[in-house]
Amino acid sequence: MPGSAERFPKSLIEFQERFATEGACAEYLFERRWPDGFVCPGCGDGRAWLLQTKAFTYECAACGRQTSVTAGTIMHASKLPLTTWFWAAFLMATHSNGISALQLQSQLGLGSYRTAWMLCGKLRRAMVNPEREPLCGIVEADETIIPFRTKDDPIVVPAGRSGVGKMLVAGAVEVDAGKPRRARLKVIEGFGKDQIHAFVLGAVAPQTQLVTDDWPAYHSIPGLRHKAITVGPMAAHIALPWTHRLFSNLKRWGLGVYHGLRKTNLQHYLDEFVFRFNRRRTRHAAFDTLLRIAARTAPAPYQVLIRKTA
Repeated sequence: MPGSAERFPKSLIEFQERFATEGACAEYLFERRWPDGFVCPGCGDGRAWLLQTKAFTYECAACGRQTSVTAGTIMHASKLPLTTWFWAAFLMATHSNGISALQLQSQLGLGSYRTAWMLCGKLRRAMVNPEREPLCGIVEADETIIPFRTKDDPIVVPAGRSGVGKMLVAGAVEVDAGKPRRARLKVIEGFGKDQIHAFVLGAVAPQTQLVTDDWPAYHSIPGLRHKAITVGPMAAHIALPWTHRLFSNLKRWGLGVYHGLRKTNLQHYLDEFVFRFNRRRTRHAAFDTLLRIAARTAPAPYQVLIRKTA
């Protein structure tokens, strides 16, 4: 299967023609999962043959283990056709603002909202590349709050950096020649030194120049060059323009697509936003990336994907 960006489906018509059958989807998924040829997940042998009695399943010549193209991936044991999975991945990867489970149910004609929600949830888990490179060069970092109230929180949400009634999010944006490149977002438990240091060290490469406001929690992060800007009366979005634009877009996206984000699975929604932000100039190639990660992502336990009700 061609791997160049020029051969990715760039329209709904091209996508429909290319992935019209289960066989076409299985072939594409095979090459994303085993780009150098089949490798048995049991013994590591590369010799196998395609079974005629089981759809898209290979039997290892060395140990006899049978493995389908979806076994051990996020599509493991799914009863949905591969064409439905591919359409869902294409819509989630290429829509500029994403697509809600309700919209996906309508677009794909799925039998229930629950099925659509589970499909979206599983695909979100494949929106983080475990091999992604940390941010480097010049990186802005800041934190924000997203209001959230449970029945146990006070009606009036406290101001300032209190975490009561709020979801706390840390963010960083890699800046090159004055323009944003890649970003990271992470749910944090507080704005203290331990939480901020853990986020920065997990998102940013050593020797990066970190640009922040003068919040003390960013001080003395090992291995980084730190430029702290004292905001004072100056608007924070002037000192840190790209992180604030990232936060603003995140909040508008959450309200517009999902009518507000929730604590449950918040990190997966942040991962979806970052996945789309980092590929905003190559949305159609993002479909290939999503399928490639999905083919190498183990299925989540059923309980992880269930949405809790307040």
